[in-house]
Amino acid sequence: MSTAPALDPAHTALLVMDCQPAILAHLPEDGTREALLSRVEGAIAGVRAGDGTVAYVRVGFTDADWDAVPATNKSFAPVARHRLLHHEDPAVAVHERLTPQEGDITVRKIRHGGLSTTDLHQRLRERGINTLVLAGISTGGAVLSTVVDAADRDYRLYVLSDGVADPDPDVHDMLLRRVFPARAHIIDTARLHTLLRGD
Repeated sequence: MSTAPALDPAHTALLVMDCQPAILAHLPEDGTREALLSRVEGAIAGVRAGDGTVAYVRVGFTDADWDAVPATNKSFAPVARHRLLHHEDPAVAVHERLTPQEGDITVRKIRHGGLSTTDLHQRLRERGINTLVLAGISTGGAVLSTVVDAADRDYRLYVLSDGVADPDPDVHDMLLRRVFPARAHIIDTARLHTLLRGD
């Protein structure tokens, strides 16, 4: 963790992904959700204090989106068939503890990754963002897909080890230890604050 380079807030965005009540409900009810929200809340505050960008990515579907999902899509065909995660459902809004503020970026996606079905990449580039810090859920879904896609788009990447979570702890641990380090710096939220200060 100590080898991660300092962050330039002017060119850095924190991506807060899928922190929505309907998605958080998949995490254990053992304090995991509250602890994750607290750490992400702190990361948001730190990035804002340094004048960095905060970008929210949430999943949500319209009727047209559901109708366009092919039966071959193992992840999203069941969502479409059962008409889940409607974009206007309050349970699909960003969690109230992490509410976006004026100047933040907010995008709605219809697949796992934060970039593939949104205009997020364009909006980040318009702000001169070349570095992404990833937080949210799930480690094996939104985070994994976004890490792979963003690495291919040449962003410098950081994943918050204690700011991401997955319903399957084995998947979470394997990705953080074995997969993500080839594409991203793995840091915790305490280290994020240090790197934002340039220490």
